[in-house]
Amino acid sequence: MTDITPSDIQAQAIAAIRDWFHSRTDEQQVFRLFGFAGTGKSTVLKFALEDMGLAPHTEDVPGVVTATFTGKAALVLRRKGTPARTIHSLIYSVIEATDEEIEEAGKRIAQAEIDARHLTGFDRTAAEAAIEAMRQSMREMKKPRFALNPDSPAASAKLIVLDEVSMVGEEMARDLMSFGRPILVLGDPGQLPPIKGEGAFTKDAPDVILTEIHRQAAESAIIRLATMAREGQPIGFGQYDDHAWKMRMADVTPDQALRGGQVICGKNATRFQLNNALRRAAGFGGMFLPTGPSEKIICLKNQSDLGLINGMFLSLADIVDEGSLYFSAVITDEDGNPVGPPAKGGKPGRLLLYKGHFEDHVALDPHRHDRDWRDKKKLTEATFGWAITCHKAQGSQWENVVVWDDGLGRSEQDRRRWLYTAITRAERGLVILA
Repeated sequence: MTDITPSDIQAQAIAAIRDWFHSRTDEQQVFRLFGFAGTGKSTVLKFALEDMGLAPHTEDVPGVVTATFTGKAALVLRRKGTPARTIHSLIYSVIEATDEEIEEAGKRIAQAEIDARHLTGFDRTAAEAAIEAMRQSMREMKKPRFALNPDSPAASAKLIVLDEVSMVGEEMARDLMSFGRPILVLGDPGQLPPIKGEGAFTKDAPDVILTEIHRQAAESAIIRLATMAREGQPIGFGQYDDHAWKMRMADVTPDQALRGGQVICGKNATRFQLNNALRRAAGFGGMFLPTGPSEKIICLKNQSDLGLINGMFLSLADIVDEGSLYFSAVITDEDGNPVGPPAKGGKPGRLLLYKGHFEDHVALDPHRHDRDWRDKKKLTEATFGWAITCHKAQGSQWENVVVWDDGLGRSEQDRRRWLYTAITRAERGLVILA
């Protein structure tokens, strides 16, 4: 299979997985294989699956189903030859409220507002509170909901493998386990948890944890700096090897940051500011819409029929402003493949892109989704990707990364996880700005 020979610790992990799968899945549905960056979780997985004689799942031959939390992480695995999909697409069907249901909810709110005008005192206050609850309920109706898909491949697979599981929350974990199939999870306890709560699979003790960093990985300054971040060691300013530095923000211009690689930050407010500054440095200032193929654009919504994946970078050309809500463009994906609906001659046609996420870089509108929800369902959603948050970056890696440390983290543990996750997005070059 490979010229790599597992270390003694990795061989013990492979044997433990094999023993669990053949002998103990009835009493233990989930096996947790954890490891920090550079410890070889993927190597252990490859050898373990080969040892157990498991191949990718098909309709005719049950096997291994591999899933990740983010679409970009699934895309990375597919490019490496492993069939993978998001957990959402694996186990859920999408349910959306109809226009008629939304309209009916709006009528009930309007009538309640009329009725409330005749009330006074406590009755008026209670009625207004009820109306606000109705508005909140209608806002939730405008968002897609998910129901378990009983026909999911997860119901018939011999094994479900979950990669990059740190962001999987309690509800999704319960839904996965409800299929009753053995689940092997690969996690890095140093990475960021879900935005709300803790990681359902990473909060409990692992069955195996890999802590020995491979010799080749240990030679990397990125791995050394990631380990320092994870352990809470202070990272001083200076150069750590030919490709890794920590520098002061004031000493780096937007033009220099632009050349440093993918910029990763913590807060959305910082993301807006950095995108605007980096666009100006790239010569695109003054225009709120993308201007051409040189712009960095990141997809924000999966559109499986078009091959669009949340977190994928896109290239836009022949951009035309089509009115108040959207613009159109000719789009190619990260691999240079055309993306769009079928058009004459069999080539993909132009895509319609929602303007709102780009306009938020000029003036943030918290009510934009509630106003545009119906129309934007039919549009491709994307935004500027010169700078992205660390949560959006999870599951992805770039050759060179600039970590803009804007102080995100409510606790020391949060800070460690954020910085560790951001640093480990870099493959070769790293600049930390603080």
